Amino acid sequence: MHPGPAPARVGERLSVMDASPAVLYRKDGPVAWVTLNRPQALNAYNLEMRDELYATLEAVRDDPEVRGMVLSGSGERAFCAGADLTEFGTAPSQAIARQVRWERDVWGLFLALEKPLIAALHGYVLGSGVEMALLCDLRIASEDAVFGLPETALGMVPAAGATQTLPRTLGMPRALELLLTGRRLSAAEAWQLGLVTRVVPRPQLMEEVSQAMECILEADSQALALAKRAVLQGLDRPLAEGLALEERLAAGLLLRRKGGRAGRNG
Repeated sequence: MHPGPAPARVGERLSVMDASPAVLYRKDGPVAWVTLNRPQALNAYNLEMRDELYATLEAVRDDPEVRGMVLSGSGERAFCAGADLTEFGTAPSQAIARQVRWERDVWGLFLALEKPLIAALHGYVLGSGVEMALLCDLRIASEDAVFGLPETALGMVPAAGATQTLPRTLGMPRALELLLTGRRLSAAEAWQLGLVTRVVPRPQLMEEVSQAMECILEADSQALALAKRAVLQGLDRPLAEGLALEERLAAGLLLRRKGGRAGRNG
């Protein structure tokens, strides 16, 4: 596995109208490397990026050769600096602007992926950038990363999951403080709070991400998917129900493996 391969377009599944796509995609063995690609706009999330990211996530979901995905941002300055307000702000109202963003449920598609997801974070990680990162399983940040959720100061409510994912990651008091104040965090503070998994020097970011994914993919793909499902589906259940879910998933995997061995031996 090579860290940070030069990404290419998904192909016919993505728009072919723009010579500079908003999302780049490359398969390197079992890993899908997905790159937000609007560096001139700090990788701000716009309609083009939404459509291309949706198609890319579908490709990741449907490709049996892909066992894990890395999400990163192109350019030197940002992973993603949030929504492109110059575009979304042209709608007649905030309600219509939000409806446009929800026409394709990118956030639901993130959560539906049972393959391991790692976010490689550098520079500005703001608004939608934080929200996309929170939809990944691991978040590895470079020392220059800066985090923040400025939506309330802009007269908006975060609408890509932060009001739900941030409390589940940090706990309610810390999540409320960040959501209500909009203050920015350094990478070091983000790590202290538990927002990111690891902080590394910028030159080492993609190598660290690559090694983390390689380590994860040493495990069985079905076991990874079911462990992830157990966590996500059991999170809001009473403990007894969560333990029962874990037991069902573990027993089901064991039975499938026994059945497979019996079939081969028969």
